[in-house]
Amino acid sequence: MQKYLEKTGKTPDDAIAAALAELGLDRDDVSVEILEFGRTGFLGIGASPAVVRVSYELPDEVKPAPAPVKPEKPAKAEKPVKAEKPARIEKPVEAEKPAEAPAAEEDADYAAIRSFLTGLLERMGIQADIAISPRENGGINVNLSGNGMGAIIGRRGETLDAIQHLTNYTVNHGSDKHLHISVDAENYRSKREESLARLAEKMAEKAIKYKRSMALEPMNSYERHVIHTALQNYEGVTTSSTGVEPNRRVVVSYVKPEAPASNKPQSREWA
Repeated sequence: MQKYLEKTGKTPDDAIAAALAELGLDRDDVSVEILEFGRTGFLGIGASPAVVRVSYELPDEVKPAPAPVKPEKPAKAEKPVKAEKPARIEKPVEAEKPAEAPAAEEDADYAAIRSFLTGLLERMGIQADIAISPRENGGINVNLSGNGMGAIIGRRGETLDAIQHLTNYTVNHGSDKHLHISVDAENYRSKREESLARLAEKMAEKAIKYKRSMALEPMNSYERHVIHTALQNYEGVTTSSTGVEPNRRVVVSYVKPEAPASNKPQSREWA
C-alpha cells in the first residue's frame, strides 16, 4: 500500500529526518520528493521552510483474530481438581513462559525466511548456505554463500535486489509487523558500497576540476543513497537525483565558492 507524508524543515535534510523519525523507517525504505527547497531570507524576512514528500509502502493490514475466542478459556481455570494439588501451583515454569515468547517469535521469523529462500534457490538450481542474524536496528541480515553466487547477485546486484524484495514481501505479507530483511551474497553489498563511495569521490573531483555537473549511470534508490551519503560533506559539490525509475540517476554538481560571510547551506534532493 503506497502512502505519502509531507514534512517541513529548515532544510530538505531536516525535513527528511523529521519524516523518517515520525514514520520509524530507514532511509532505504522511502522515496523522497523535494517540493520546496526553502529560503533563508534576509535577516529572517521572506524566509520559507523546505517541504518534502515522503512516499513509503506498508504491508496490508491484518485484522486481529476475533476476541470472543480468548474469554472462553477461563473455564479451564475453574477445574477444582488442579486447585487441590499445591505441587502444581508452585511450578514457576508456566509463569516464566511469556519471557520466552520473543525467542519463539524470532525463531518463527528465521524459519519463514529460511523456508522461502531454500525453496526459491532450489527452483533456481542453486545450492547455498543461508546464514541469518539480527541487525542492530532491529531488522534481520541474511547472507548467502556457496557456488553460483554470481547468478544470485546478477548485473549490478539486480537479481540480489529482486530476491531481497521477494523475501521481504513474502515474510511480511499477512503480518501485523514489518521486518526489514537485508539479503546479501558473499558480502557483495559492502563491497559495492565501497566501490560506489570511490566512484562518488572520483565524480566529485571531476566536477570540481571541470566546473560542471557530472551525471552517474542509473541506479536504484539504495545505491543513490550511498552516493548522496558519500558526498554530503564533500566541499565544492552538491548532489541531486534526476529522471524517472528505473532510469533515475545521481547528478554531482559543482558549487562555486561563496564569500566567507555567507553561510547559506547547500540543498540536496534525496530519493
